[in-house]
Amino acid sequence: MLIAVFLQQGFRAIAIKSPVFDETGDIAAGLSYIQSGQIRANLQHPPLLKELAGASLWLAGVRLPENPQVAQMLARGGERAAGSDLIAANPYRVMFWARLPFLLLAAALGVLIWWWGRQLLGETAALAALFLYTLSPTILGHAYLVTLDVGLAAFTLLFFYSMWRYLNAPDWKHLALCGLAMGLMLSAKFSAIFLLPVALVLLLIARRPSALVILALIATFVIQVLYLSPGGLFFYSTGLQRVNADHNPDYLVFLGGQLQHRFPAYFPIAYLLKEPIAAILLAAVGLYVTRRHLFLLLPPAAIFAAHMAFADDLGVRYIIPALPFLYLVGGAGAAWLIARGLPCRIAAAALAGWLLIACFSVAPDHLSYFNEAAGGTRNGPSWLDDSNVDWGQGLKQLKEWAGDRPLKLAYFGSFNPRAYGLNAEPVELTEHPVPGLYAVSAHFVARVPAEWLKHPTAIIGHAIYVYDLKDGGR
Repeated sequence: MLIAVFLQQGFRAIAIKSPVFDETGDIAAGLSYIQSGQIRANLQHPPLLKELAGASLWLAGVRLPENPQVAQMLARGGERAAGSDLIAANPYRVMFWARLPFLLLAAALGVLIWWWGRQLLGETAALAALFLYTLSPTILGHAYLVTLDVGLAAFTLLFFYSMWRYLNAPDWKHLALCGLAMGLMLSAKFSAIFLLPVALVLLLIARRPSALVILALIATFVIQVLYLSPGGLFFYSTGLQRVNADHNPDYLVFLGGQLQHRFPAYFPIAYLLKEPIAAILLAAVGLYVTRRHLFLLLPPAAIFAAHMAFADDLGVRYIIPALPFLYLVGGAGAAWLIARGLPCRIAAAALAGWLLIACFSVAPDHLSYFNEAAGGTRNGPSWLDDSNVDWGQGLKQLKEWAGDRPLKLAYFGSFNPRAYGLNAEPVELTEHPVPGLYAVSAHFVARVPAEWLKHPTAIIGHAIYVYDLKDGGR
């Protein structure tokens, strides 16, 4: 039933939400892989998850135009332009089929959380962990998107589950499955490399360090297959060198009203602001209960540490692979409370009710969710920007609200708003705007220190702020 509710939320979001910033490029690249049989575009990310989108689109009969313009765009880093044109031809059809495998993979991750939780922590903890996962606004906001973070979370948990199974029943079958899972994890996103030292530590503790060699050989074969080329390992290493190649080194990131190049505690703060407080409290209780479960504690610790040290501060989505482990920890905390008598059971029930309110009060706009510590979702742009608040997902909802009315649009995204029929004129925001009806991405509301942006007329999808300005900019 929890998985069914999760899928219902996902299918609703697929129908409502417009393409987010990274989806246009990933869709075009993935379809080009399947259509041409070559991995050439968007090498700064491994191909696996983009191939899922491309295969789904190809089976649905969607094709990139075979013309020099598309080939040139893909060869020169124009995936987003090619993807935007492809989607604009039939937005609902393209987005449904591209997003479908991602939603199904996210649902499978939920099943895996429950399955491993039963074996490791017991039935009550497993169900509680699944409850936390399927009602997480962060997971629901990203699960259906053609992006890499939830998919990486799925293959990361699969890898560590497979390793746990192998160490508990060491035979060639479990070792081969673990190697396969490692290859899938490494082929999902390059940041998975930071989890290899964790795997080595766990193998050393189990006195089986030599198994890592076999795992690496199997994973290398998987990478070769997924790159559709005997030179897959070369393309992998080439792509690794291009990670964040399109990121501006002078870009200032936003946190709590401040703009800086980096914030050392960005990701812990984002977690504490974006996760429901009920889930955070259960994870805190669960840390005591699972303090000896290294398989649950080391991977999320490594994910947080690696991103705090090396990643650009662009969104809580980067630490999504840590969340399934924390939901298992939180599930253990919930089971501990339930086993402690009536007062603790009442506390567990209250936390569950709090999580339900957090999830459904913001539906279907889960990507923009902020908890009460941030002042709620309405106050989100005061704390964070980018994919934490508005990644371009609100265009369709804006069209439904605005109809044919002319808009002055400050939009943060890679998709053409006119594809949804918006009568929108792109504008840059100033302290003293001319009169008109303005639609402003929450990303810019966070960053632009203009007084008039503090008083919206309406908020669309918790992501686009509307201002009906009269004479004098009021």
